Amino acid sequence: MEHAYFLQQLINGLSLGAIYGLIAIGYTMVYGIIGMINFAHGEIYMIGAFVALITFLVMGMVGVTWVPLALLLMLASAMLFTSIYGWTVERIAYRPLRSSPRLAPLISAIGVSIFLQNYVQIIQGARNKPLQPIVTGNFVLLDGEVSVSYIRLATIVITIALMYGFTQIINRTELGRAQRACEQDKTMAGLLGVNVDRIISLTFVMGAALAAVAGMMVLLTYGVIDFYIGFLAGVKAFTAAVLGGIGSLPGAMLGGFIIGLIESFWSGYVGSEWKDVATFSILVLVLIFRPTGLLGRPEIEKV
Repeated sequence: MEHAYFLQQLINGLSLGAIYGLIAIGYTMVYGIIGMINFAHGEIYMIGAFVALITFLVMGMVGVTWVPLALLLMLASAMLFTSIYGWTVERIAYRPLRSSPRLAPLISAIGVSIFLQNYVQIIQGARNKPLQPIVTGNFVLLDGEVSVSYIRLATIVITIALMYGFTQIINRTELGRAQRACEQDKTMAGLLGVNVDRIISLTFVMGAALAAVAGMMVLLTYGVIDFYIGFLAGVKAFTAAVLGGIGSLPGAMLGGFIIGLIESFWSGYVGSEWKDVATFSILVLVLIFRPTGLLGRPEIEKV
């Protein structure tokens, strides 16, 4: 019985950590190129969840009932709209302030975050938005003592696949080489023919699309969303990015899984009241003994 409970909490923690990891990749990609944190990223994730829900409701009105097609259209719609929002945030909150002191774009991003929260609250209302289960069914392990829903398993698999795919894009493609060039020296990259503005915008768009995937997975897994889900998830995902090593995609993924597991096991064995305290305490300890994070590299100051 004890082994079954441990395995159930492990699966729950991995699926929750996968969602944090997806959001954290967006943080770490933006930081890796422009050295700034996009604090509106949690709200982009929240908008992705709302767009997926609205798309599902619209499809129900027009008579689309085949589940695979419905899921595909929900995902495509969420990724499209969040990409537009991500691109807009970069143009409004970051590009005009790129050469300013770092505090200016930080304040700007926090302002955008508050604006998006209230914008969604006004147009969608402050109430929780429920969704009936779309993907049902589960795997049963250990003679029925452990249950793994299809959607939780899909969340873990999709997250690992996306992390691997984006890592390959950054390491092996022309876009990835341009991103790494901008990370090292934007001025020199521009002189060598790289369109720096375009690369930075694309990075925001890619991070926003990943946040949309996370938003849709949360909607399908838990069946309820509200305008405020982006704030705490954004803070946890930022913590995951820092814990794993800001600037490292595998580090963001690892940090997300660690935080998900800490929350799951702490809630299961100690109580859910102090799970956030446990999460941030682990972060403090890691930063004391390894300031660059678990997989991060020390920054080399160019002189």
